[in-house]
Amino acid sequence: MIGSDSVIHCEGLSKRYRGSLLRRSYLALDSLDLQVKRGEVVGYIGPNGAGKTTTIKILMGLHRQTSGRAEILGQPVGSVAARARIGYLPERPYFYDYLTAEEFLHFYGTLYGMSAQSRRQRIDELLPLVKIEHARKIPLRKFSKGMLQRVGLAQALINRPELVVLDEPSSGLDPMGRMLIRDVIFELKRQGVTVLFCSHILSDVEDICDRVAILVKGKLVKLAAVDSLIQETMHSVEVTVRGFTTEELSKISAEQPILLTPERATFSTPDHESATELVRRALDQNLKVASIKPRRETLESLFVEHYTAENQDRGANPEGNQR
Repeated sequence: MIGSDSVIHCEGLSKRYRGSLLRRSYLALDSLDLQVKRGEVVGYIGPNGAGKTTTIKILMGLHRQTSGRAEILGQPVGSVAARARIGYLPERPYFYDYLTAEEFLHFYGTLYGMSAQSRRQRIDELLPLVKIEHARKIPLRKFSKGMLQRVGLAQALINRPELVVLDEPSSGLDPMGRMLIRDVIFELKRQGVTVLFCSHILSDVEDICDRVAILVKGKLVKLAAVDSLIQETMHSVEVTVRGFTTEELSKISAEQPILLTPERATFSTPDHESATELVRRALDQNLKVASIKPRRETLESLFVEHYTAENQDRGANPEGNQR
């Protein structure tokens, strides 16, 4: 049994898909060790074919691992006890389009064994949360892609889950739809719900997640807090000042500004200590400090860096495409 603060625990988790006459077997997941703690929002990212969906299907009990072990909330994956406490939105959800949004959520609430009163109360909470309360009586076949994704999200939350697994929830959504997904995840985090969040929109992952796991060719190549991961890659700190003369600029830095206009001068310093010293000298000259900006890698550039390095280290994948 895993610790009480651990919601997802994977140890040496591997999945090899069988081959056929026309296709060789291949390793989709390779000895994954992953632990997600209670209340965390963890981004699970990687290129197409990295093994993300395979991982999720194992955690949901839809596929069986070849080796290793996985538990959710202290229960074996696939058990009724585990499934009752999970909310899941797959990448390609299926909707019974002849049902209304309200009927659809009642249906899933019934599958979880919720009473009629509990279902009504929960639906009245969820429809405003995902901003489709006005469409509760409309058949799903009349919903747009964005509205369907919203009702799918509501379905994943109908049972008040302790763990929510979202596989590409922002796929195909406009900026307003993506903002809604982010807001809902922030609300889940505020409530202490654990979220495993897969997305190709890395700016969303960077904004939302506490930690990020990078998967390449079935192997976990990086697992770290988003803030520390980006902080490690800080290149410089830019300081911009205003209200200066040429003589005053020469007194605050021996280096030439990287950007100079009649109104502003921007200097690049190698670290926080150098930036602090430059700011002190600028204030001594009665200059106005307009901004102090650390320049660092984005999560997207870090992902590309790890993906490129892993490909170079391992060469071409000899086992074919992965899921």
